[in-house]
Amino acid sequence: QVQLVESGGGLVQAGGSLRLSCAASGRTSSLYGMGWFRQAPGKEREFVGSTTSISGSNYYADSVKGRFTISRDNAKSTLYLQMSNLKPEDTAVYYCAATPIRPSFVARRTEYRYWGQGTQVTVSS
Repeated sequence: QVQLVESGGGLVQAGGSLRLSCAASGRTSSLYGMGWFRQAPGKEREFVGSTTSISGSNYYADSVKGRFTISRDNAKSTLYLQMSNLKPEDTAVYYCAATPIRPSFVARRTEYRYWGQGTQVTVSS
């Protein structure tokens, strides 16, 4: 089993930055990939970005490409999401997710077995 705990959310003005963290515990060595999703009120949970443990390849949704960056500290078993130039439409609950197997489609939420509880990000205009 793997446990994921997000932190770092908050209220920020448009154009500002935030860094989210996702601390993983348990059988973290079994993880193939980790990612971030977000869910705004009344909307479906959507893919933000992901990374793989083997190749280190990162993938991003078009809506955040160039503004968000995923990184990981393997020694701390922690995944980060650096968010810059934030927009009001980025307001959502952000979730960390992880999978022990190679996903066939990284943006599909059903590919991920483990989920955190989420952290709220609110961007004011």
